[in-house]
Amino acid sequence: MDEAPEVGVRDSLPRTAGLLLGTLVLAAAFIAAYVGALHQPNPRDVPVGVAMGDQPARTVLAAVRERTHKIKPIEYDDPGAADDGLTSREVYAVLGSAPDGGLVLTTASASAPAATDLVIQVLTSAAQQAGMPLRVTDEVPVAGSDPRGLVPFYLAIGYVLGGYLASTVLGISVGTAPRTLRRAGLRIGALAVYSVVLGIVGAVIVGPVLDVWDHDVPAIAGTGMLAVFAAAMVAAAVQGWLGVLGTGLVILLLVVLGNPGSGGIYAPEFLPTWLRGMHRWNVPGLATDLIKSAVYFDRRSIGWPVTGLALWAALGLVALLGATLVRGRRAPARRET
Repeated sequence: MDEAPEVGVRDSLPRTAGLLLGTLVLAAAFIAAYVGALHQPNPRDVPVGVAMGDQPARTVLAAVRERTHKIKPIEYDDPGAADDGLTSREVYAVLGSAPDGGLVLTTASASAPAATDLVIQVLTSAAQQAGMPLRVTDEVPVAGSDPRGLVPFYLAIGYVLGGYLASTVLGISVGTAPRTLRRAGLRIGALAVYSVVLGIVGAVIVGPVLDVWDHDVPAIAGTGMLAVFAAAMVAAAVQGWLGVLGTGLVILLLVVLGNPGSGGIYAPEFLPTWLRGMHRWNVPGLATDLIKSAVYFDRRSIGWPVTGLALWAALGLVALLGATLVRGRRAPARRET
């Protein structure tokens, strides 16, 4: 009578040890990714726009480029195209000539205050060395209630966290792989409703409640809905195929790598080389970029973030349906709600 519990404990030891080892690996990866990416920002190739016909501004930028690779000149056909590059988030600032013989630096601090601070610092020194006065104007300023520009990042992380936690809770309670397409549809519908609610709640919190932004609440809510649903679908798909182990992979993709690679705390150009382009395809990075565009910039800057998040949501949905057809029907019957 006394041996049965001991046998049960012995049988569970490998699984328990495996789970603990998995959490140890994730924790170590979390430390390595965050400390490695953020402990010593090393900006490189921060893009600054300039018109091709503006020789004084081009000369100053060329001199800067010879001394340091922190700034990367991006040439446009004319000043209007350069200004469009600023408001569509292709560059952090535009350098141009002033009629009085000086220079004008137009920035967009809402893109990344740390990046525009760096540009101002470097080009102020360069203008002084060239003997040319420099006037700085902020065309797209960050909100006074968010002087370091961190709210878009933290809001995006909240949306992504909510999405994959909702999927995980459903997977734990009713099984990671739905047993029928009908049940898969119900799960997708539940996550869609959840995404709508959390998108609205997040927008209300950063808007009327905390008064970070007093405008664009519907746009923020719509952005949140898409970000939450994309994260939920990615998590549901991975968990549907891999079961409990899929949760660890989701955390690795969306948190361990996704958060530092989103370019939210620093501009992507401040991150190690292997992380710099990640914000262009991972869910947290796309969500952060979309929130910034919705709040501060024009519609031209939302194209890829919207497309990227929609692709993630669609791929996750299709993969979840595939897991239902392959794994769900093999699983033993479980009670679903």
